[in-house]
Amino acid sequence: MTETHTTADIHREKVFEAHIVACLTDEQGYIERDCATDYSVSYALDTGLLFRFLKTTQPEAWQVLEDHYSVQAEAEVLKRLDKALKDNPTHVVLREGIKLVPNIRFTLCHFKPASNLNPDLTRLYEANILSVMRQVTYSAKNKNAIDIVTFVNGIPVATLEVKNLLTGQNFKHAEKQYRQDRSPAGEPLLTFKRGAIVHFAVDQDNASMATRLMNGKTRFLPFNRGRNGGAGNPDIPGENRVAYLYKDLPEGRAVLSREVLLDLIGRFIHLERGNGKEALIFPRFQQFDAVRKLLADARGHGAGQNYLIQHSAGSGKSNTIAWTAHQIINLHDENDRPLFDTAIIVTDRLVLDRQLQNTIGGLAQTEGVVKKIDGTSRDLKDAILKGARIIITTIQKFGTEHLAAISGQSGKNFAVIIDEAHSSQSGKAAQAMTDALTREADSSEDIEDMVLAFQKARGPQANISFLAFTATPRNVTLERFGRIGSDGKPHPFHLYSMRQAIEEGFILDVLQNYMTYKAYYQLEKTIEDDPAFKGRKAQARVARYASLHPEAIDQQVEVIVEHFRRHVAKELNGQAKAMVVTRSREHALRYWQRLNEYIVKNKYAGLKALVAFSGDLTIDGNVWTEATANGFAETELPRKFDSDAYQILVVAEKYQTGFDQPKLVAMYVDKKLAGLQAVQTLARLNRTHPGKDRTFVLDFQNTMDEIKEAFAPFYEATALEERTDLNQIYDLEQRISTSGYVTKAEVERFADQFFKGDLTTQDRLALEGTVRLAVERFVLDEDEALKEEFRQLLKSFQRFYAFVAQVVSLQDAWLEKLYAYTAWLSRLLPSRDVPADITITDEMLNLSAFRLQEGESGSASLSPGDTTTLDPITEFGANPYTEDEEKSLSEIIESFNDRHGTNFSREDFLRFERVNREILDDEMLDMMRNNPADVVYNAFSQAFFQGMVRMFQGDNEMRSVVMTDRAAREQATRHFFKRAQRQAQGK
Repeated sequence: MTETHTTADIHREKVFEAHIVACLTDEQGYIERDCATDYSVSYALDTGLLFRFLKTTQPEAWQVLEDHYSVQAEAEVLKRLDKALKDNPTHVVLREGIKLVPNIRFTLCHFKPASNLNPDLTRLYEANILSVMRQVTYSAKNKNAIDIVTFVNGIPVATLEVKNLLTGQNFKHAEKQYRQDRSPAGEPLLTFKRGAIVHFAVDQDNASMATRLMNGKTRFLPFNRGRNGGAGNPDIPGENRVAYLYKDLPEGRAVLSREVLLDLIGRFIHLERGNGKEALIFPRFQQFDAVRKLLADARGHGAGQNYLIQHSAGSGKSNTIAWTAHQIINLHDENDRPLFDTAIIVTDRLVLDRQLQNTIGGLAQTEGVVKKIDGTSRDLKDAILKGARIIITTIQKFGTEHLAAISGQSGKNFAVIIDEAHSSQSGKAAQAMTDALTREADSSEDIEDMVLAFQKARGPQANISFLAFTATPRNVTLERFGRIGSDGKPHPFHLYSMRQAIEEGFILDVLQNYMTYKAYYQLEKTIEDDPAFKGRKAQARVARYASLHPEAIDQQVEVIVEHFRRHVAKELNGQAKAMVVTRSREHALRYWQRLNEYIVKNKYAGLKALVAFSGDLTIDGNVWTEATANGFAETELPRKFDSDAYQILVVAEKYQTGFDQPKLVAMYVDKKLAGLQAVQTLARLNRTHPGKDRTFVLDFQNTMDEIKEAFAPFYEATALEERTDLNQIYDLEQRISTSGYVTKAEVERFADQFFKGDLTTQDRLALEGTVRLAVERFVLDEDEALKEEFRQLLKSFQRFYAFVAQVVSLQDAWLEKLYAYTAWLSRLLPSRDVPADITITDEMLNLSAFRLQEGESGSASLSPGDTTTLDPITEFGANPYTEDEEKSLSEIIESFNDRHGTNFSREDFLRFERVNREILDDEMLDMMRNNPADVVYNAFSQAFFQGMVRMFQGDNEMRSVVMTDRAAREQATRHFFKRAQRQAQGK
């Protein structure tokens, strides 16, 4: 019955409260109960509904109880239940029930069965009694009343403090009320684990929740759906924005509905233990929403689907993955058939995520459900063949010959759940995994059939669903796992954006306090005209020498330590920590040494640094490892750094991803960062911690604009500018076929041998002999630029084919043959000549001046709408020209032609791109990433000049201009240097 109100009170809180209760009773099947007559303060139970549920659903057990205990039957149940609730969390008691002598077992909640095969189980599920009370006076010590409490079979599961925007209060006032006026001490309803599972603070627009009341230390987490890519909730026509709590919507069932609430209790909530602490995990909205929508889609569409879940770093992906894996193996389709035989969780990290393993292991209520593969790939093979339900492993273990030999797996369905999906799951490693899960035992005599079977195994598989979880999807990730929207472009299946996580306060904005420094130095040769200084490799060593010079490091160390002492050390009540990100292992060790020396020299107490790097490192004749430097094993570092003994961690390519240390407040960056690496590295700072409301970044290498540009694609929903044109695979194929090195007859001969079945040593020799015919033609060619272009072409074809073949079923045997052939060819091509390393010493150079100057400072934070789109895959071996670059090129061509009376075209000048491709090897690219432009320009210009001379050996007109017109040459060099910089930064 609808409650009516007067104009004088229609705006009050009680009206909102009454509306929630009315929706629960009218639409969700709840019974409204009266606190005064139905609630037991001492037990925190609705005993009347508890006994009604037990008597109606388990009459035989109740009869045995009455026969044994007579008039004490109800009192005995209350005593056992009270003890069970004191010994175990409420959700566990609801799952496991209670037992009494003589062997009387009572189920306290009937959960929804996985299938409808047993109608009795469905009937029992429907027999659960959901109820609600208003104004629950829960205490024997005072008259405090909680606005709304919901119960399952008389046992409280949720409390709600409701606030009203129309009277000037909001959900933050409700949080304050829980902290100040809802002390859990001596109150069964509010006691952690013993009482209600979750406590909601609610107004008409927003909701938050907590699972442990600790007076002023109570921590509430946002429980909103998100609004326009940020915090809050979307409008709901004719309803409050928080109606998703109590009302079914087109997007899904209400949180407090029978289906969702019992699902949360039965399959999501769990107690997390570690380091002597306990936390009751109740999923945030985006977590259970993602899991339930994934399962619903899989139930409707079966295996063979792709899902991309873009959830911000720090948003609890490990738990979301655990819940998904645990529930998907019990999923049945609409015809009650099991959908997946095995869920395989694949992580990108060589060290398996222990949190992930422990979470899933804790959820599994049946022994042996979860198989952790810590050992060999053979263990993984055995686990799959023996039908393990959940397997946790790494991508590397799928890429082995053991798994390639697995046959007959296509009779089973697999859910492959990928943690932090990036390019490794879009290429060969993921292909080996797909092979392992689809390979049939039989083979064909027909080579063409065999080739097409290989190709088919690369494409979408009807027996494998891929569920990819990442905060930062790249373009290949979006195209491999995204869902095609109405705009024809791929989009995430589910989104919880960085912007929403920041606005909700679940993670911190790491760009809020950003300061840059720029280094200037001057080097003097002590030996004039030393031949060791010729060429770009020497220039690279010179730049490295300068960055490692004690004077350079000492100035940066001083800035770091003094900034830490002044701004960071006092944060988190003196527990704040910092990370120094360096460009190499040697830099890391030198920084660590100078940091500790500076601290000792200045007698700074309570400040000590650790260092993290991989492998052995020989410095000044001494061999160093991380363990010898720190004085304890590598595995101990996270625990030691978490203690009060250490405050600063210096790293080199370690702990920059996947490292969860909430006490990190500052980061000092002495390394070029771009794109995904910038986001993942700086994200180490974003974890929240009590008292942590700001972070600091001091950057010695990057500008604020560069960092903002790196973050922009991942701030809201990551999107593509347009889909990649898959037909480009044929452009690459044609360029290879017309290169002059590869002949179709040799590719066909190779394929006939390669795909015939089991191969012998003799077959290998024959295959190699066929491929070496192309190698010989390659070696005889004297055009080094063309040869380098061909090398890049092979790499591009290999990478792009591996991607395209997973996205679409190609049904083109020739491409598969060429792919196999070029894989061998690229390995057999002779490597470039590598000159001996140049060692730069103090005898050769003096650092005559070094100056560290403060640059930009302030906020680099992004604003709503600052998101940029990712480019599709379009270029192979060269970056496309930007509008500014096109303008620059036109000006250079016009200047050349005016000054020399020539008629050079755009195509003439684009031959310089070949020079760039020739000189931009890994070392040059690495040097350009890790050093300022003014430091690397000399090395680049020398290499570019030499490349121009080689390029235009047969073009007298162009060579004449290049050799005689220094200004024109400088103009061209500057233009292509900027192009090279853009390529080095991955833009």
